[in-house]
Amino acid sequence: MTYQTTDQQAVSSAQPARRITRQARIAWGGHVVTVGGGAPVRIQSMTNTDTVDAVGTAIQVKELALAGSELVRITVNTPEAAMAVPYIREQLDRMGMHVPLVGDFHFNGHTLLTEYPACAQALSKYRINPGNVGKGEKRDRQFGLMVEAAARWGKSVRIGVNWGSLDQELLAELMDENSRRSSPWDAKQVMYEALISSAIDSAERAEAIGLPGEQIILSCKVSGVQDLIAVYRELANRCTYALHLGLTEAGMGTKGTVASTAALSVLLQEGIGDTIRVSLTPQPGESRTQEVVVASEILQALELRRFVPSVTACPGCGRTTSTTFQELAKDIDDFLRARMPEWKKSFPGVESLKVAVMGCIVNGPGESKHADIGISLPGTGEAPAAPVYIDGAKHSTLRGENIVPQFRSLVEQYIEQRYGKGKGT
Repeated sequence: MTYQTTDQQAVSSAQPARRITRQARIAWGGHVVTVGGGAPVRIQSMTNTDTVDAVGTAIQVKELALAGSELVRITVNTPEAAMAVPYIREQLDRMGMHVPLVGDFHFNGHTLLTEYPACAQALSKYRINPGNVGKGEKRDRQFGLMVEAAARWGKSVRIGVNWGSLDQELLAELMDENSRRSSPWDAKQVMYEALISSAIDSAERAEAIGLPGEQIILSCKVSGVQDLIAVYRELANRCTYALHLGLTEAGMGTKGTVASTAALSVLLQEGIGDTIRVSLTPQPGESRTQEVVVASEILQALELRRFVPSVTACPGCGRTTSTTFQELAKDIDDFLRARMPEWKKSFPGVESLKVAVMGCIVNGPGESKHADIGISLPGTGEAPAAPVYIDGAKHSTLRGENIVPQFRSLVEQYIEQRYGKGKGT
């Protein structure tokens, strides 16, 4: 779709073209999540429970999956954690949750994957950090053992480089090479190259050992927005492996949300990225699922995917001294998210629904008409009436103290009529 500017130059509003990468298939049982190769950008998350607590970890995995996480990573750092993995998988299967589990390995992954084959089989994907697999000859041997386990059991691998645990031998080698250049790079450029080289070299080594390139996903995580953008642009230019995006140690609350959104949005708009994770530090009492909500909102805002109906709501101003529209907007948003797991089964396409909750007559009727269903609440000094618009036309006017439940009921009726099997459009 295009529109004309005042100088008659056409401007495209199409979605960004995706970078085509090799496609990985990450599966458990009959449930398969495709990554790369033109598949939708996938959402990943990670538990923060003690993996040894199999029941507690399974419960959190279920919560993350229900929130929209399509891959969930768990820490596998001790023999006890490795022994718990099959029980976590069993608990999830009993609950009907077939989300693939990713094992996060550092330092001793070669031992755990070799000595605990039930763990290796219960996982759908392994995360290997090249900077934490050993040094010298041990590094190659221990990396090889992990890759061989993945090839033996038919698992995918994410080779995840992190600048907080970068291969120091490689970094020193690149710094020595840089010192001999006629025009040396600055230290940050050398760091970028170390991240990219570590990821690509490790992937090529994995392929030489026998792991198909389609089963390899790469990541180069840093904690700076501009650093992440620069590294992934170059990484995308130099390989065709599927890429996992994430700003490591993004932080807490608004800072972490804004930083992750800024970095990931730029790259996704350029077609770079096949899976994403928003690494938020939970605020006290905050659910771990918040990182999944933010990730899904990023993809939905970029119109790359749709997960839940969108709610348009005005920010409020001097015309809206009443908090009714704020409460209604939150109520409707919470209501839609809570019902989505059930609605997805019964009402295909419901995630495309657009709802508007507006606070006064200035933009209220107009925004409500643009939505599938919208309500325009009275602002300060306006008549105590709330017109409801459905499919661009005025449907009814709500009054009194029961506006919230009445509007919610209208939303449910609209969903049933429009998205019910054999009904609507």
